[in-house]
Amino acid sequence: MRAIGLMSGTSMDGIDAALIETDGETVAWLGSALTIPYGAETRALLEGAMADARGVNARTDRPGRLAEAERRITTLHGAAVRALLDSLRLTPADIDVVGFHGQTVLHRPDAALTVQIGLGQALADDLRIPVVADLRAADVAAGGQGAPLVPVFHQALVRGLDLPQPVAVLNIGGVANVTVLEAGADPIACDTGPGNALLDDFMAERTGRPYDDDGASAARGQVDEAAVAEVLAHPFFAAPPPKSLDRNEFRAFVAERLHLTGASTEDGAATLTALTAASIAAVVGHLPEAPKSWIVAGGGARNSTLRAMLAERLGVPVLVAEQVGWSADALEAHAFGFLAVRSLKGLALTYPTTTGAPEPLTGGVLFQPRP
Repeated sequence: MRAIGLMSGTSMDGIDAALIETDGETVAWLGSALTIPYGAETRALLEGAMADARGVNARTDRPGRLAEAERRITTLHGAAVRALLDSLRLTPADIDVVGFHGQTVLHRPDAALTVQIGLGQALADDLRIPVVADLRAADVAAGGQGAPLVPVFHQALVRGLDLPQPVAVLNIGGVANVTVLEAGADPIACDTGPGNALLDDFMAERTGRPYDDDGASAARGQVDEAAVAEVLAHPFFAAPPPKSLDRNEFRAFVAERLHLTGASTEDGAATLTALTAASIAAVVGHLPEAPKSWIVAGGGARNSTLRAMLAERLGVPVLVAEQVGWSADALEAHAFGFLAVRSLKGLALTYPTTTGAPEPLTGGVLFQPRP
């Protein structure tokens, strides 16, 4: 089947749209992809919506700016699909399904609550293509973490690689997550801790740009290792997989322990980058065996300072997704196209070892275009 996957991650920097051909079990082709960056107005709206989401107690609640943000991102996701189709000279009739992740604004699996805004029916009607959305809800309702969702996709991809096992596939978005794979075993997966979110927010406040371009600021700074160790004392890092995080989970905790207000931009960036690397490395102690190969994707893959810190703390080489024929930028978008096909076929999206679900579970809601 030919699917388009859509991803707007916790970094809130834009929409990735990617074409994939798959039967939901194997990947025939990772097709073209594009990114539509969010403008400053949309990013501000999403940040406001995320703040308003803190008071949400039910998945259907849309207080404050949430309703406006939901309409806005649905429209923009439709535009992203059309832009990808136009670039490939394809029509909606050429696509079997769209996998629509939406924008996570609240993730509290401890309260059986995860909220991804996005209007699946409106997107299906707009595009005239079936849409699978709301992919996390069934897992959370069953007692799972609802994240990460992509391990079954990583498993399909890694089957085609000749790398020493276990293989760890690491995605560094706003939150970082890892999938650990070994032949004959179910994937082990979890969120590892803050990915780019804390660093992006810090850089936006200090420089007006919501990222540290290639880790340039961090490369000039000094890491406060004692402060990093204080953050790693948080109980989350001592907990074994599966486990997951809200984007803002560590905001207050880190602010209290890193004391970045008086730090230079370079030292703050270095310390936050080191925190991301150290929190990823901390998961190794919870695994049956340390991964022998690491593949990194997501926005963090573009940060050479972070990659170097990771390699130093892990003690093994860290490959960028492109080195194994994948796209670091589009990997999660490809994943949601894959998951949409699995959902159509009733195949499992999550497992006890990836989200803590009681059994392998399918998920997602199918929206057919209305006449």
